[in-house]
Amino acid sequence: MWLALAVVAALILSPLAWTLLRPPRARGRGEADLALFHAQLAELEVQRAEGRLDEAAYKAATLEVQRRLLAAPAAEAPPPAAGSSPLLVMALLLVPVAGVVIYLDRGFPEMPSATLAVRQQADARDDAVLRALRLRLQSADPATESGRQGFILLGNAERSRGRTAEAVAAWERALSGRVEIGLVGDLAEVEIERGEAENALRWIMRGLAVQPQDPRLRFLVGLAQVRAGRNEEARTAWRALLADAPADAPWRGLVERQLSTLP
Repeated sequence: MWLALAVVAALILSPLAWTLLRPPRARGRGEADLALFHAQLAELEVQRAEGRLDEAAYKAATLEVQRRLLAAPAAEAPPPAAGSSPLLVMALLLVPVAGVVIYLDRGFPEMPSATLAVRQQADARDDAVLRALRLRLQSADPATESGRQGFILLGNAERSRGRTAEAVAAWERALSGRVEIGLVGDLAEVEIERGEAENALRWIMRGLAVQPQDPRLRFLVGLAQVRAGRNEEARTAWRALLADAPADAPWRGLVERQLSTLP
């Protein structure tokens, strides 16, 4: 076993070892500029193929890249090549050794893997717990806190088992007692995944009636509209979200990328 692990570790680390130990090739400023310009031209080709640039804009941008390439300073001699860092080479050797030492100290190398029978028994126990929970909640009132929490727990368990329709049904019972923004978002995401965009939008609108500026729900509006085939409505929703978003909002880039994919 240890020999097999050593071979696997060597194979995983071999690309890094080749990068560190091969003779370095120096690259001058001119070669770096040329590589950058080629990358810019390739990006323009991609944007034209995706329809984000029409032919006139593509030609104008290509000419501008070519003009900057021609105006770039002449190639200069590359700087002297630097050797591989001794620290990096040492780390290449020490990291797998340290991993083995830590595993032997903190891990359980002799622990047997779970057999199919053991996994089946665990699944059977989980199913029994779920059945008991469903029976207990048949007469539960979602307007009470205990009932609402029970339906949320059931929905979470059903979703973890891959039964998304049952999860949605349980969460809808929980939300019938009180609208909770986070749970509305979870339900809407599952409905969008299932292709039930209209039901997702119905719940999103109920959530926005309670908290109109919630960014997650506003993003999901656009996503549901896309799944429903209404790209213009999605574009309007996402543009409005970006207009209201702070410049440093961590999710701003995600919305911009989704917006750029719309035809």
